[in-house]
Amino acid sequence: MHGPASYGWLLVALCAATGAYCLLRMRSHVEEQRRAAGGEALMGFGMAAMAVPAAVFTPPTWAWPLYAAVFGAAALQALWSARASAHHLHHMVGASAMVYMAVAMAASPGRHGGHGDFGIPLLTAALLLYFTGYVLLSGVRLLPVSVATGGGSGGGGGAVGWGDRPELARACRLSMGIAMVAMLLTL
Repeated sequence: MHGPASYGWLLVALCAATGAYCLLRMRSHVEEQRRAAGGEALMGFGMAAMAVPAAVFTPPTWAWPLYAAVFGAAALQALWSARASAHHLHHMVGASAMVYMAVAMAASPGRHGGHGDFGIPLLTAALLLYFTGYVLLSGVRLLPVSVATGGGSGGGGGAVGWGDRPELARACRLSMGIAMVAMLLTL
């Protein structure tokens, strides 16, 4: 990423914290939640590593093809898993966006990306449109039902483990969506 280093470090912190929470979610008793959390942890930590400011660390040239291979495999896995749940299509788009950014960064080795030397602006615009829509929709889904519908208070439930908190999982996905928009904007 290019731009002020403080923005890059904030993005690194956001993505790393999200990845760490996703690792915690892998302790869920529901297998589908564990599987989704594993893919999201990979995305969080991958985005954190990719967001490290270029002034601090410039990855070696072999790192970008490795990123592309890892996230290409993750995209194929998400596509395969989409047979059971359409939610995995979002994971496929996210992993594909990571492949795209890795290829863009590999094509401009002196900088952490940039459309001056590489890029299909139409593809970047499509990804920005998708992730912006995803962020807006995810934000609306985080609103409490009583606020969203103007109704009364919600009911309580029993004790739920940290790995099984749906509102935290949604906040995690929202954070990664915001980070993806920021990374695509600086590409």
